[in-house]
Amino acid sequence: MESNELNHVKSKHKRIGYALATIIILMIEVFIALFVHDNFIRPYIGDVLVVIVLYTFIRIWMPNGVSLLPLYIYVFAIFVEVMQYLHIVDILGLQNNRFMSVLIGGTFDWKDIVCYGTGCICLIIFQAITKKDDNNG
Repeated sequence: MESNELNHVKSKHKRIGYALATIIILMIEVFIALFVHDNFIRPYIGDVLVVIVLYTFIRIWMPNGVSLLPLYIYVFAIFVEVMQYLHIVDILGLQNNRFMSVLIGGTFDWKDIVCYGTGCICLIIFQAITKKDDNNG
C-alpha cells in the first residue's frame, strides 16, 4: 500500500476511534447529569469529562491533531466559565430556555476551572503517549 493510502487508512481509523470515544463519553456525561446526584462525580468528574469530550469531538475532524488543542480547549472552557460569571444566559434572554441554560451554565465556580485544567492535563498526557505510539508504529 502506498504511503498516502496508508495515511488515509490510519486517519480513517483515528476518526472512527474518536467518534466512538465521543459517543461513549457523551453517554457517560448524560448518565451523570440525569442519574448521579452526589457531591463528587457530578460536579467534578463531569467537568473533567466535558473537556475530554470536546477534545474527542474535535479530533474526529482533525484526526492528526493539533499539539496545543488541550490548551485551546482549556481557554475555551475558561471563557465559558467567565461568561457564566457575567450571567450571559440572562444577558442573552435565555434564562427560560432550559437546554441553553444547562448547556452554557449559570454558576461561576473556580473549582470548575480546576476540573477543566485536570481534564486538559489528562489530554496532554494522552497526546504524549499516543505520539510515542504513532512514532513507533
